[in-house]
Amino acid sequence: MKALVLSGGAGTRLRPITHTSAKQLVPVANKPVLFYGLESIAAAGITDVGMIVGDTAAEIEEAIGDGSKFGLEVTYIPQERPLGLAHAVLIARDFLGDDDFVMYLGDNFIVGGISDLVEEFRTTRPDAQILLTRVPDPRSFGVAELGPSGQVVGLEEKPEHPKSDLALVGVYLFTPAVHEAVRAIKPSWRGELEITHALQYLIDERADVRSTVIRGYWKDTGNVGDMLEVNRTVLEGMERRIDGEVDEASQTLGRVVIEEGARITNSRIVGPVVIGAGTVVSDSYVGPFTSVAENCRITESELEFSIVLRDSSIDGVGRIESSLIGRHVEVTPAPGVPSAHRLVLGDHSKVQIRS
Repeated sequence: MKALVLSGGAGTRLRPITHTSAKQLVPVANKPVLFYGLESIAAAGITDVGMIVGDTAAEIEEAIGDGSKFGLEVTYIPQERPLGLAHAVLIARDFLGDDDFVMYLGDNFIVGGISDLVEEFRTTRPDAQILLTRVPDPRSFGVAELGPSGQVVGLEEKPEHPKSDLALVGVYLFTPAVHEAVRAIKPSWRGELEITHALQYLIDERADVRSTVIRGYWKDTGNVGDMLEVNRTVLEGMERRIDGEVDEASQTLGRVVIEEGARITNSRIVGPVVIGAGTVVSDSYVGPFTSVAENCRITESELEFSIVLRDSSIDGVGRIESSLIGRHVEVTPAPGVPSAHRLVLGDHSKVQIRS
């Protein structure tokens, strides 16, 4: 069995971070999201991986290499532009051959991995198997409709009026039957070959398409809010570890990880928190659900429920929370300026102004 990992895409919902970095390499708990997926694939006993890459191919290849550090053998498959998930299957035909495969979206995060799902597929071997999860607003997802016995009877991509609240999770398992399906479908109104259309083709041809509704944690880390939520989930599972330096004037509480080479002076760190190697935190407070990457500087500031990428500095700015801060960023106080209120008020107005 092989794996096809999708790591192209522009990551428009994470801009401006993704103007200069691949969205799959934005870290949670100081490790790129893509790495969690590759580790799950390796843990499921799959070693042969095809990696779909786009404009950020060079950055992805630099981070992953030949895959040996994950116990994988990685083949890179270029995609000129993102033309849909089914298009990724289409262009990976030579790599996939006639093997079964799991398709994994590189910016998805699933707690618990995919080992059980892969084992179930190997045992029962339907033509296709999809993962579903219940979401409050399914209009932004591929949506599945199930029949009375739980079989998949229909699929829609981002429907205006969803027929269920079951959204497709970014993990799919296929036999070679899918190759006929991706060749048979036409581009959608978005100009993409939709994997939902390929699955619907299989259903219409009476293929065996099954689903598994997951009840564990899943996130598509496509926006800042989801990135912060995944970061929080991963940090909650960490064990306390202090490998760096913490002076006597500092306090660390709870699940705190201070990497080797990091230094904490006259500061309070309340976990779960991870502080990367070479980072210096001085005269500051770093609160729960915060990841600070390597070689950062946090001085005379408060930071909580945030992600700070490498080589950035935050100096004397009071409190920051619910934030995603990129690489090589400098955050400093604004210069003081006189404050004034400029008003145009109609007759009989009542205005309250806080000085």
